[in-house]
Amino acid sequence: MVKLGNLFPFSIALVLVTTSLISSSSILAAPLDEIMRRGKLIVGIKDNVKPLGFKNEQGDLQGFEIDIAQRLAQEILGSPDALVLRPVNNLERLEVVIEGTVDITIARVTITPSRSRVVDMSHYYYLDGTGLVTKNPSMRSLSDVTSARIALLKNSSTIVAIKSELPNAQLIGVNSYQEALTLLETNQADVFAADNSILAGWVQDYPQYRLLPVRLSGAALSIVMPKGLQYKSLHNRVNEAIARWQESGWLQERATYWGLP
Repeated sequence: MVKLGNLFPFSIALVLVTTSLISSSSILAAPLDEIMRRGKLIVGIKDNVKPLGFKNEQGDLQGFEIDIAQRLAQEILGSPDALVLRPVNNLERLEVVIEGTVDITIARVTITPSRSRVVDMSHYYYLDGTGLVTKNPSMRSLSDVTSARIALLKNSSTIVAIKSELPNAQLIGVNSYQEALTLLETNQADVFAADNSILAGWVQDYPQYRLLPVRLSGAALSIVMPKGLQYKSLHNRVNEAIARWQESGWLQERATYWGLP
């Protein structure tokens, strides 16, 4: 005969395990049917990257990726306002999806093999890549900058692209965009190299500069979604939407509207 005293610790352990499982499951990102019951799509976004996601003078969020989030909310829930936007920094963009803080992230995330192992990446919605910006009137094409002094962020992937395409250029490492601007303004650099999505915002803030019509590398921007069969319906809805937007030209129209090359 088993005594009640022997069962008591087991019962406590069972309750603790069950409680732990409930707590863990409650923070998982929501499958599509749960999002629809909730009536809100929770999206991680950038609020400081013009023109992808940024605050206007009134403090309202806007930009290319904000448009995408609103369009998804419209298609899934019937209203562009059925949306909760949560700003994230670069280190949080995948983490918030894995932990379930948000349903998806639309925050300038490029598709890479390492990221695809831990999250699901949608079809790309914009093909980013290394671009060049200058205010030198004599520099109009790639052939004009073959020996130029090019500022770029230290330890960035831009370095590989520039070395490959412009091996004779003089590379000048900088620690920030502000440092690059200072070098350009004081004639210590001719060109600044970075991702086109960043440079599009640069020329909007500093109209004396212009983007050269080049893309020296390709980097596909994608929506981050959680892995797992329970999210398959969400994956399908997102990918089907992106495919329709590409076919209809809506994505290109919005990219052009926001000044993305």
